[in-house]
Amino acid sequence: MDYRKKTVVASVAGLTLEGMDIMFISFAMTMIISEFNIDLATGGLISSITNIGMLLGGIIFGVLADKYGRVKVFTYTVLLFAIGTALTGLATNIEQVYIYRFVAGLGAGGEYGIGMALVAEAWPKNKQGRASSYVSVGAQYGVILAALLSAVILPTLGWRALFFVGVLPVIFAFIVRKNLEESPEWLAAQKNKKEANKGKLAGLFATSRTSMTTISLIIMATVQIAGYNGLMIWLPSMLQKSQGLSVSSSALWTISTAVGMIIGMLAFGRFMDRFGAKRAFGIFLLASACAVFLYSYATGSISILLGGAIVGFFSNGMFAGYGALIGDFYPVQIRSTATNTIFNFGRAIGGFSPIFVGYILQSYDMTVVMIYLAALYCISFIVMLTLKKGSKQALQSVEVE
Repeated sequence: MDYRKKTVVASVAGLTLEGMDIMFISFAMTMIISEFNIDLATGGLISSITNIGMLLGGIIFGVLADKYGRVKVFTYTVLLFAIGTALTGLATNIEQVYIYRFVAGLGAGGEYGIGMALVAEAWPKNKQGRASSYVSVGAQYGVILAALLSAVILPTLGWRALFFVGVLPVIFAFIVRKNLEESPEWLAAQKNKKEANKGKLAGLFATSRTSMTTISLIIMATVQIAGYNGLMIWLPSMLQKSQGLSVSSSALWTISTAVGMIIGMLAFGRFMDRFGAKRAFGIFLLASACAVFLYSYATGSISILLGGAIVGFFSNGMFAGYGALIGDFYPVQIRSTATNTIFNFGRAIGGFSPIFVGYILQSYDMTVVMIYLAALYCISFIVMLTLKKGSKQALQSVEVE
């Protein structure tokens, strides 16, 4: 296996394990709430604390990866979220769960951007979109893996045993460290001491153009996460209420939408390589706005399932391009820092979208929610139009203090 393929395999596996780790909480939440005798709000705080850990971990490990090496720090992030996940199974109270999920979040938040930076630096520009899409699909594999493991382990061994599976990524980290070399582009940058010392968070705001680029990309990432969370967390229950779908039917909708998402990711990567990032994002953002809005008028099981797949295709297909998009605007010295910081800010802010959707549903109906989601994609489209080339070149000529 050549170096390019190794970076994809390592990054896909890392994102799969991360997605599995994060989804364990969703499947085990009911049992955790029951065992510790807590209310729903207290249980929901577990995810919020995990997101905070992801944001901090993304920033910290992004900076460290730019300074000390992609592979070295990548393995540390995998080890950290593996340890945090396994320790969750030993928690004796909810406060310990919070602490261990924060630790797991630190590792998970750091892993994403480092893996994306590895791929971006290993693949030529005209193939970075598809390489990024292969990695992004890993998160969906993690969801499927978490669902399968939960179905087998939870009924028989309980929620604690599920989290003990989190030890498995330790083996993966050992394999990565042994078989994957550092990025040649990063190694080349380290030979220039002046360039090597630029790997700092301040580099994301080193010039006015770079600051605007960073803010714009944070907004786009926030919309991506907010749209996904709003759709996947609330839409099944909305369909049950508005269309009279049963729980099993809404589960079928979830599967249909997830399949559409996977196909959309793989398609988006190739579309991005062929037509360019701005054109690809522009088409998918406008299509997402239209698809989400029109979906509020869908009736009948066939149109609901097909429409869900189409919405998933466009709305989450774009997820595949963010690694390549962000990496294209920043030089190697701050690429991991940029990818982790920008996307994890999007995770942290976009994570509040389900709360906002809940407030909307208290006073309005599904149509208003879909208008809100469609408006988000329109905002992202407008912001995307402001992105301009030149940020990377400007940064390469500025010394970060």
